[in-house]
Amino acid sequence: MLGIESSCDETGVGIVRGTTLLAHAVASSVEEHVRFGGVVPEVASRAHLEAMVPTLEQAYEQAGVDVRDVDAIAVTSGPGLTGALLVGVAAAKALALAHDKPLYGVNHLAAHVAVDQLEHGRYTEPSIALLVSGGHTELLLVNDIATDITLLGGTIDDAAGEAFDKVARLLGLPYPGGPEIDKVARDGDPTAIAFPRGLTTGRDLERYRWDFSFSGLKSAVARHVQHEQRMQRPVAVADVAASFQDAVCDVLSRKAIKACLEHDVPRLILGGGVAANGRLRHFVLERAEKAGVEVRIPQISLCTDNGAMVAALGAEVVRRGIAPSSLDLAVDSSLPVTRIVAA
Repeated sequence: MLGIESSCDETGVGIVRGTTLLAHAVASSVEEHVRFGGVVPEVASRAHLEAMVPTLEQAYEQAGVDVRDVDAIAVTSGPGLTGALLVGVAAAKALALAHDKPLYGVNHLAAHVAVDQLEHGRYTEPSIALLVSGGHTELLLVNDIATDITLLGGTIDDAAGEAFDKVARLLGLPYPGGPEIDKVARDGDPTAIAFPRGLTTGRDLERYRWDFSFSGLKSAVARHVQHEQRMQRPVAVADVAASFQDAVCDVLSRKAIKACLEHDVPRLILGGGVAANGRLRHFVLERAEKAGVEVRIPQISLCTDNGAMVAALGAEVVRRGIAPSSLDLAVDSSLPVTRIVAA
């Protein structure tokens, strides 16, 4: 199975055989976005155009195959940036048409769950999945990775990754903010500042049981920084970073483990770029051990956007005998996670 990913700023190509990873090639344009402090869709799209063919060739070389050897082609058709998605889908359509291969447009979020199987093998029982990235924060009930995913909850404002980027900017740290805050926070005191935990108490918890909100937390950090500056005191960057990071990871891990217990699903899958955060992994593993919940986390290189995850999901879709997508396949920037395969 050949998988192509181009939903944001990584051009990814992966090749798998069942649950065996044969090739994993990624070209990132993140350095081109640093001076803007975030991903610029037009810049990302042009970078995908330049990187697509070299990344495909790199994957073929790693796997020792070429496109004629693959059985089918999977491509991310949503959600993501429209222009970026169009590059990947156009490339996949061209390959499918030229080499008479079935084409599958698959869901980016479901692919983040499926990639775990490349490392830990297939799972046949239901799982809870916590997906945390720059654009998405979702809590999912996965009954079947290729056919049945239920959205339990998600962010009602900023995704966790967005909050990391915005807080990093407030603290004068470079983009992308997640790795920078994770690094700086190691020297800080996570109890130094009592930042709020959104949607975790009272009526908010009742109404938004499985949802997340990080906008208020981001604003609390901004107010703290502004207060310190008004008082002409240096901002304790490490303490602020550690306290902010703990507030995010506390809420994410608490709701994820609670979802496992309340839905009687003793397995949690962690995915998305923020799954690489050391503090989030610590919180999740510690709480899961106390609750008797199994945790599966892909290796860090498979947490961020990549083609291997698309190929992994495509392989599961083909294994279920699901019909291929049409060559008229369109991209959908807001494709819901419940639509695993696009028509």
